[in-house]
Amino acid sequence: MIAASILFALGCFGLLTSTVFAGLVLAGARHHLRSRVALPTDFTPTLSLLKPLHGAEPELEDNLATFFQQDYPNYEILFCARTDDDEGLTIARRVAARFPHIPARFLCAGELRFINAKAQSMEVMARAALHSILVVSDSDVRVTPGYARAVAAPFLDPSIGAMTCLYRGVAAEGGIWARLEAVGMSVEMTAGVLVANMLEGMRFVLGPTMAFRAETLRQMGGFAVTADYCADDFILGNEAFRLGWKVALSHHAIDHIVLHSSFIASLQHQARWMKSTRFSRPKGHFGTSLTFSMPFALLAAASALVLHLPVVAAALFAWGLFTRLAIAWAAGRKVVGETNLVALFILYPLRDLMGFGFWAASYLSRNILWRGQVFRLLPGGRMQPLR
Repeated sequence: MIAASILFALGCFGLLTSTVFAGLVLAGARHHLRSRVALPTDFTPTLSLLKPLHGAEPELEDNLATFFQQDYPNYEILFCARTDDDEGLTIARRVAARFPHIPARFLCAGELRFINAKAQSMEVMARAALHSILVVSDSDVRVTPGYARAVAAPFLDPSIGAMTCLYRGVAAEGGIWARLEAVGMSVEMTAGVLVANMLEGMRFVLGPTMAFRAETLRQMGGFAVTADYCADDFILGNEAFRLGWKVALSHHAIDHIVLHSSFIASLQHQARWMKSTRFSRPKGHFGTSLTFSMPFALLAAASALVLHLPVVAAALFAWGLFTRLAIAWAAGRKVVGETNLVALFILYPLRDLMGFGFWAASYLSRNILWRGQVFRLLPGGRMQPLR
């Protein structure tokens, strides 16, 4: 009974902290939504869209096509892969041929000089870019025609040096594991960003879309500053903030296509993300454990049953579930516009339980698998290839 009482107290403590977090998410969502302003119609600075590529990913052709369909007067698109015969680059050329009125260029990173191959591709494209605002987006991103205007809008403020967009997870190929990962993107990631933005302002950017003034990039030393980092998005946004620039969080949400439909592939991807967060932001990552609700709700309910308190057990589990539904509604539905209510209100509580498992597993190893190669993470988030 003593052990059950201790576990009951631990479960209740976790429910308390996760409830506080849920309250912060609701407040953060309100803060974000209240700051929305109409996009300026006459502010259309020239943009350079940078697209690092690596192989022929699912949905790649459809994803790239959306960047050629922008309702925007003057922009260019640069693509870069490791080699000229990369399948992703071949697909990009095929898509560009359908839109000859949009300037497009195709570059090769060549011999690998950076540990982070994506950072090397970004550096090559940045040097070739013609315009003063550089927009980087991942290959697994799909956008609407208003994307370019939304990305450009924050730079109307001369103090803004970088901006980023929230995103919805889209399980394009279906499957339970892809859907669980997608709802984690739509809700879990969004919730953390909303709280950070409300409490301290944006000090980082998100990889699916990040944009910078060319001047800001020059001051930080270009994309080369992330040459050996795993979480290049965090480093770039943090460097911009450290240099005195403001980082804007757009109200425009994009689609992030989940590429990992199998259990193993999804597991590896989410484990890499959790481990990179652990090494990039160790204190914040440790505190993340207290934001999950379902593990503590299960612990509190199970120990309450052992203590012969069935009504209390049911109430505590229901409360933990309610806090997750509140977060799913605020972050997933109201902020990023997720329309799949089944994913939000049925899968997200399960995803919350899995998220705690990924958090715990992030402390079991320093190694990550990225693009077929194993790396060891070092303090600060640097990567070291294991040969």
